[in-house]
Amino acid sequence: MLFRKKRDPEAERAAAEAAADPIHVRVRALRKGYDGVDVLTGVDLDVFRGEINVIIGGSGAGKSVFTRQLLRLERPDAGQILVDGVDIVPLNDWELVPIRKKFGMVFQFGALFDSMTVYDNVAFPLREHTSLSEKEIRDRVMAKLQDLDVAHAAKKLPGQISGGMNKRSALARALVLEPAILVYDEPTSGLDPVSSRRVDELIRETSEKFGVTSLIITHDMASVFEIGTRVSMLYRGRIEASCTPDEILASDNLIVIDFLRASGVSINELDGAPQPARPGR
Repeated sequence: MLFRKKRDPEAERAAAEAAADPIHVRVRALRKGYDGVDVLTGVDLDVFRGEINVIIGGSGAGKSVFTRQLLRLERPDAGQILVDGVDIVPLNDWELVPIRKKFGMVFQFGALFDSMTVYDNVAFPLREHTSLSEKEIRDRVMAKLQDLDVAHAAKKLPGQISGGMNKRSALARALVLEPAILVYDEPTSGLDPVSSRRVDELIRETSEKFGVTSLIITHDMASVFEIGTRVSMLYRGRIEASCTPDEILASDNLIVIDFLRASGVSINELDGAPQPARPGR
């Protein structure tokens, strides 16, 4: 006799409400420090569902530490990280399993296994985290490789393909478990300008085609204004500004203006904006 899983109307209602919420991830008063030194000092951030959310900030601002907290690779000292309405900060490793499946990570340099073919790299998460047959795995892997125009490299090693193809292969691996949220760590790092813009287009296409929520940690200011729909600036462990790209260009926040000028972004568009105070002025 087969037993059907009992329906939980309350859980179904909560899931439907979460899916309809335009904010996919809410971060509130997030704090993290090491050896008595605070790195994140109260981060408040909304990550918008289905959009391309970008986090910028100088070296040492806390971007990498924030990413580790968001993925719950570490436990924050205080605050909340609500994913689809569920606070993941207090969860234990077992409780985090279904939450972590909602995230896909595209690392700075692809982070493919050098000794594995592209195919086996993309198949790896399916073999580790599912009970799919090898035929089912092959069908899903090849579909993702074809989606990202890298199927012809399936039998090659990462060292035998270009940097751009490595990025596409890494993206295929991140997508193969069909996550709802993709986190990109410096996706254009180490690429020439032409390749960087191709990666930008790939991120945009992925967002549109798969409907994922994208969160990009980057120093590439050209990418910010090319593909970002929301831009958040992390400064000294806090979010200094969070708005659309046009709004951040028009910001009267002196810290934001100083950062944009130092980044060489649209200097002409910033003419007439308030000038940051300088020592001795």
